[in-house]
Amino acid sequence: MSAKLHLDRQHLQTLYRQMLRIRRFESRCVELYQAQKIRGFLHLYDGEEPVAVGVMAALQEGDAVLATYREHGQALARGVPMTALMAEMLGKQEGCCRGRGGSMHIFDRERRFFGGNAIVGGGLPLAVGIAMADQQLRPGTVTVCFFGEGAVGEGAFHESMNLAALWKLPLLFVCENNLYAMGMPLAEAESQPELYRKAEAYRMAGSQVDAIDPVRVENAARLALDLVRAGKGPYLLECRTYRFRAHSMFDTQAYRSRDEVEQWKQHDPIVALRTWMQDNHQLSEAEAAAIDAEIAAELDAAVAFAEAGTLEPVEALEQFVLMDRVVQETQP
Repeated sequence: MSAKLHLDRQHLQTLYRQMLRIRRFESRCVELYQAQKIRGFLHLYDGEEPVAVGVMAALQEGDAVLATYREHGQALARGVPMTALMAEMLGKQEGCCRGRGGSMHIFDRERRFFGGNAIVGGGLPLAVGIAMADQQLRPGTVTVCFFGEGAVGEGAFHESMNLAALWKLPLLFVCENNLYAMGMPLAEAESQPELYRKAEAYRMAGSQVDAIDPVRVENAARLALDLVRAGKGPYLLECRTYRFRAHSMFDTQAYRSRDEVEQWKQHDPIVALRTWMQDNHQLSEAEAAAIDAEIAAELDAAVAFAEAGTLEPVEALEQFVLMDRVVQETQP
């Protein structure tokens, strides 16, 4: 199967809509956080939307996804309903994890979205295990593991890369390189800042893509996934991106200047795609307004659903702590 991406008006508008959904969802989350309706940590994805949207557009329904603790974008792009996601953010039982996961631990079994992980690099060994199981039980499927460049310094990264290559697992490693990890500049943390080249040490294929453009990301992901599905082993895709907001709501951003952030914002991927589509007659003003209205209505409905949800009673807090039954899943 050819991995060459065929662009049409509908597909471009889908990419744009998905990125805008993520941006608007998180902007509302900031408001709810400041109103103390969302508690705990909150890590936002502004500027990185093309990574989630581009990679998810290249996946098949049965593929598995593991994300970082900055996973709202991946969850929405993978199809987790905004209502369930917002309810989870507010800690309500109607959330996708009954309100127990919150912002950093989104999980959706139906969509094989195996969640965020608050441990840096913590999802990498889990991805190896899922890919190994799928290699035997779900031939043709691929596990995709998202992680930030800060995880590259963890031993789990190298262990996972080694085992995945050794066993030729159907696994796509996606490094979301936003240049700073929590606050450490990439050049001060890695002697080899072109992170995709680390794949060479494990005889693994790898490449780098400018993740300002979701079309480039999707095309790079399709090329990688074709190799993985063909049994060529795992693949490391480095997506060069940038987060416009702080690492978390508690981050003072002392490690970078406001001027730098503003310069990157001049290349906002959502604005860039919308402008290109309008200049090339792929998005009219009426269509853009309709998309805005559609997302606004979806978001209002999600917030209303979440705020009307219920908190888990204290009596139920011990439920699910230990497994009380084994679920037998029928394989397709």
